[in-house]
Amino acid sequence: MPTVSSVTLTGRLLLLLLWVPHLTMATNWLSLARLPRSRPVSGAEPCGRLRGLSPGQVGVCRARGEVMESVRKAAEMVIEECQHQFRNRRWNCSTTPRGINVFGRVMNQGTREAAFVHALSSAAVAVAVTRGCSRGELERCGCDRKVRGVSPEGFQWSGCSDNLSYGVAFSQTFVDEPERAKGMSSGRPLMNIHNNEAGRKASKMFHLLISKLITNCILIFMVFSVHVQAILHNMQVECKCHGVSGSCELRTCWKVMPPFRRVGAVLKERFDGATEVRLTRVGSRTALLPRDPQVKPPATRDLVYLASSPDFCRLDPDNGIPGTAGRRCNGTSRLAPDGCELLCCGPGFRAGRAEVVQRCSCKFSWCCSVRCQQCKNTVLIHTCRE
Repeated sequence: MPTVSSVTLTGRLLLLLLWVPHLTMATNWLSLARLPRSRPVSGAEPCGRLRGLSPGQVGVCRARGEVMESVRKAAEMVIEECQHQFRNRRWNCSTTPRGINVFGRVMNQGTREAAFVHALSSAAVAVAVTRGCSRGELERCGCDRKVRGVSPEGFQWSGCSDNLSYGVAFSQTFVDEPERAKGMSSGRPLMNIHNNEAGRKASKMFHLLISKLITNCILIFMVFSVHVQAILHNMQVECKCHGVSGSCELRTCWKVMPPFRRVGAVLKERFDGATEVRLTRVGSRTALLPRDPQVKPPATRDLVYLASSPDFCRLDPDNGIPGTAGRRCNGTSRLAPDGCELLCCGPGFRAGRAEVVQRCSCKFSWCCSVRCQQCKNTVLIHTCRE
C-alpha cells in the first residue's frame, strides 16, 4: 500500500510532467526546420502530424495552409540568425540532436535567451510571410498598394511594396497562439507576448531617408529612426531612375523590408539591454514591471525576462547546454565576450598552431569576376580546456 509521502511525490511528478510540455510548447514550431523538404507542411492530415505545433497552430495550419511553407522558412531563418548573432557567446544557440525542442530546455526558463528567441521567431515569421506575399507565392495577399502618390522628397511611389501588415498579422495569429491559449494572467505568457511584439516592431525601424547611387542607376533609400524598433520600424525604400542615360529625372520607389541580418543585430542589441521584470498586480490586472524599482518600465520595443540565465559553462545535456569546453576563443582579448577568459569560464585555455587554407592573391578579371589562389598558412588558435 503506498504511503502518503509516495502519493505526494507521485502527484508532484505528474504535475511536473504536465507542466514541462506546457512551457516548451511556445517555440516548438521551430522544429519545422528539421523536416525534409519533401515533407508537406500543409493540408488536414500533414498539419495534424506536425508534432511541434500547438493545437491552435494546427488549426491555423489547416485553415491557412499556403502560408506554412513560409513558416518553415522562418524556422530555418531563426536558427541560422541566432547562431550567427551568438557565435562568440557562451550560449551560441546550439541545437539539440533531435526532438521538437530545438534549443533545449533552456527555452523553458524565462531567461533573456528565451526572450531573444521569441522576439527573433515572431520577426522571422512576419518577414518570411511578407516575402512570400511580394513574390506572389500566397493567394490571399500581394503587394502593398496603399503606398501611392508623390513623396515629400519628390519621387513617385510605385512598384511592389512589401505587404508587411499581412506578415505581421499572421505572425500575431500563429506565433502568439500558444500564449493566448494559456491565458494572460501569468508571467511567462505575458513575457513571451511582449517579446514577440518587440520582434515584430524590430523590422520597421528605419525612418530617416538616405540614398546611395549604384552603377545600374538604382537608388536605394534606407529609412533610419532615432527610435530603434525591429520589423514595424525598419522598412527600406528602393527606387529606380528614369531618364536619358540614367539622369534620374523621374524616380519610382517602393518599400521593402531590411535584410534579416539587420533585424537580428537590432534584437541582439536589445538582448544586451534587456530588462528583468516580475509579475505585479496593478489594480485589477497583472503586468510585468522592473524587478528593480529604480529602473524605468520597459518600452514595447525592449526585451524583458523573468529569470537569471545559467552560466552556460558546463556540459548539461538534460537542458541542451553543451558547455564551452573545446570552443575556440580570442586569445588577444580580455573583455570581449569571445575572449578566452570570459568564454572559457575559468578552466583556462590552450594555444596551438593549425594550418588553414585561405584565399590570397585575388585579382579582378574583366568582366566581371574575382579570381583568387588558395594559400596555406599556419595560424595560432586558442581553445577552452576541458
